Amino acid sequence: MSETTTAARPPEPDFSVVTTEELLAYRNAENHWRSSDVARTILGEPDPGAVIAWQEIALPGRDLRVRVYRPASTEDDDVAVRAGLTCRADLPLVVHVHGGSFVGTAVQCDWTSSHLAAHLPAVVVSVEHRLLDDGSPLADAVDDGWDVLQHVVRHAVQWGVDPARTAVFGESCGALISALTAIRAREAGLELKAQVLVNPAVDVTGTMFDYPSIAEYAHNPSRALPLLQLFQRLAVPPGADARAVSPLYADDLSGLAPALVVVPTQDAVADHGRLYAKRLREAGTPVRLSEYPGARHAFLTLPGVEPQAEAAQTEILVFLRAALAE
Repeated sequence: MSETTTAARPPEPDFSVVTTEELLAYRNAENHWRSSDVARTILGEPDPGAVIAWQEIALPGRDLRVRVYRPASTEDDDVAVRAGLTCRADLPLVVHVHGGSFVGTAVQCDWTSSHLAAHLPAVVVSVEHRLLDDGSPLADAVDDGWDVLQHVVRHAVQWGVDPARTAVFGESCGALISALTAIRAREAGLELKAQVLVNPAVDVTGTMFDYPSIAEYAHNPSRALPLLQLFQRLAVPPGADARAVSPLYADDLSGLAPALVVVPTQDAVADHGRLYAKRLREAGTPVRLSEYPGARHAFLTLPGVEPQAEAAQTEILVFLRAALAE
């Protein structure tokens, strides 16, 4: 994050009445703030043991940016590169998807993504997916997550990763995308070693709001309900099948990668995560449900104000390290 040190965070619009033009203006201003140096006081400093760079990849019918995190090279690595050898070509791969749905950027997750790259170590590829709006439904973002995973696995040598040690990791709407990616991977015969789902929103059907946690945390500690209502409206255009983008209602949740489901308890969608973990367990998929009492939605991206973010980051690191071990 280097664009400016003086960016001011824009006020949230009223999501219950926001127009398309207002939403796009807010998105641009908010993502500019999230990519600024001043935001690091809340979003956290990147780990110095990782190198971070944007990269554009060619996907079917479109080019898409991804934010790539790699372990910083050592002196021995530099010698190997100068000698023309392939350096650290067998690192695990973690495909990450940020939260936010209609706003957000991979940059907001630099703190955890860089930490995983440095300390697993691994190559972390964070998907800068198409954000939701009236012309881009959730299905587009879901395709972005899946297509990035396929692309990197197919070009594993060029990316310096071991395709046999691959995991997906998402937060909020990104966790929904990652959950659907894990289902697609099973159907395609692509074996994943793990899936990490942090404060997942996994139901955008008509039952999305029929949970006690929605009622309890609809307006406190944040104005979650109007935001989620807008998310649902943008996610599923009229006439589209909401079940197709709601992993909670997948026909078969068996045979999926072992899952870590991280749930902050002061979160409107906390019950989404709890119920999804239950459904995975009932289907025979190994799952660990880890709750953080008193933590709020998106707490993992807010280490500057959320004291439990560091503990959650450590838990994710330990889980992935075990799952991606050689």
